[in-house]
Amino acid sequence: QVQLVESGGGLVQPGGSLRLSCAASGSIFSINTMGWYRQAPGKERELVARMTYGGSTVYADSVKGRFTISRDNVKNTVYLQMNSLNSEDTAVYYCNVVSSRLYWGQGTQVTVSS
Repeated sequence: QVQLVESGGGLVQPGGSLRLSCAASGSIFSINTMGWYRQAPGKERELVARMTYGGSTVYADSVKGRFTISRDNVKNTVYLQMNSLNSEDTAVYYCNVVSSRLYWGQGTQVTVSS
C-alpha cells in the first residue's frame, strides 16, 4: 500500500547536474526522516544525505558542497540536487523514508561518464 517512486536518474557528463525526486504515497501517516543512499558497483550501500521533518540535515563528506537535499512535507517528496558530478558518484541511488517502519525506493541509476 505504501510506495516510493523515484525519478531523475540518468547519464550525465562529469561536471553536470541531476535532480532526483522521491514521492511517497499510499497508506503512510507520518514521515520523520527522508534521505538518499547509494550503492556503487563493488561497494557497500552508503548514506548520501538525509533530512528530518524539522529540516536537520546530514551529508556524506564526499558530497558536501555539491549535493543538496530538500523536501516538501505536503507532497511527501524528497529531492536531491546533485551538482559537479564526477565518476565517483556513479551508483544506484535509493530513496529511504522513516515512518512507523522503513521504506525503500526501487532505486534509480546515476551514471557519470564522458
